Amino acid sequence: MRITITGVFVDDQEAALAFYTDVLGFQVKHNVPVGEHAWITVVSPSAPDGPELLLEPVGHPAVKPYRDALVEDGIPLAQFGVDNVEAEFERLTARGVTFTQPPTEYEDHMIAVFDDTCGNLIMIQSDSVADE
Repeated sequence: MRITITGVFVDDQEAALAFYTDVLGFQVKHNVPVGEHAWITVVSPSAPDGPELLLEPVGHPAVKPYRDALVEDGIPLAQFGVDNVEAEFERLTARGVTFTQPPTEYEDHMIAVFDDTCGNLIMIQSDSVADE
């Protein structure tokens, strides 16, 4: 068993697509119209055949209270691995990304949390503080 697709709920698929590709640097894997929305997935350019991130529209009524509660409590909806959290923090901050938690050591990891502009908090983390 392996993870092939996981998703984040987004307020606006086109805005999310722009943020996840133009700002974060992911690549589009699929963008298939489905009614008023689309099946949009993005992948890491370093693993184009790896796991896909689905930019899922927020149509279900349970999504808003769920996401609002996560954001209010500062809980990230997803976590992405990076080689160097501090370098990624600098790169993304320069691109206008708002961080709710700056680079912070947590046990043997370095983490940071940002607002994806689409209704979610996203954590970036490196495998170990020694990699920083």
